[in-house]
Amino acid sequence: MNPHATFSTSLLVLARSVWRHRDLTLQLARREVLGRYRGSFLGLAWSFFYPLIMLTVYTFVFSVVFKAKWGVETEGGHSNFAVVLFAGMLVHGVLAEVLVRAPGTVLQNTNYVKRVIFPLEILPITNVMAAAFHMLISVGVLLPAILFLGGKWHITMLALPLVLLPLVILSLGVAWFLGAVGVFVRDVGQVMNVFTTILLFVSPVFFPLSAIPERFQFFVLLNPLTFIIEQARAVLLFGQWPDMTGLAIYSVFSVLAMWLGFLVFQKMRKGFADVL
Repeated sequence: MNPHATFSTSLLVLARSVWRHRDLTLQLARREVLGRYRGSFLGLAWSFFYPLIMLTVYTFVFSVVFKAKWGVETEGGHSNFAVVLFAGMLVHGVLAEVLVRAPGTVLQNTNYVKRVIFPLEILPITNVMAAAFHMLISVGVLLPAILFLGGKWHITMLALPLVLLPLVILSLGVAWFLGAVGVFVRDVGQVMNVFTTILLFVSPVFFPLSAIPERFQFFVLLNPLTFIIEQARAVLLFGQWPDMTGLAIYSVFSVLAMWLGFLVFQKMRKGFADVL
């Protein structure tokens, strides 16, 4: 294979490649998840215990120490603040994990770039799949916690995958873009560590969107996490169906961002071997 060949940027070609290499993609995603816990005593169980521990800490700190209440009327009293906070954190965690790990995707797999014919475009996909796996574990912790802390389950919870899918699509675009740029600009990884922390505090994780003055809400809504966090809380905690119009618009922009990220990855891909 000519390393300087022009690679297709067609989404149809991408879909065919993903389907053709679906088994390999699943194996790499599994390796990505298990590799993070290799050598630890609890192994994969940490993916369950970590969000459980964090939710316990949030519940104690915000219900016992700060006696915090959410800015809107919710069920469950003080403890419910921790649940609402955790719902925002799990959405933020998906994109944050991709932002932090994506710049090193190609750098950590140089053998695939140099020595073998390998579909490099699936590497960022494995990062997103790993992030989605950890999100599912967090959801599995959150659901029983809602009942334990005095809330109740709503039929609207079934719409959660519909709410999160556009964010996963957007994360794919981010993963391809950062995976390519990270090969040439090694500082990107360090910048993303800082950026994810900033993103946490400028997203409505610790506060509801309604708490922001109206003149500033437009700027907060430009944050790609804002809409998804609000919709995830609506279907999980408040028994509200998602804003389908808003999701449709968000999905269009997510697909566009995914294609642009893939475009950048494919255009820069032919230079990977020279740099690495």
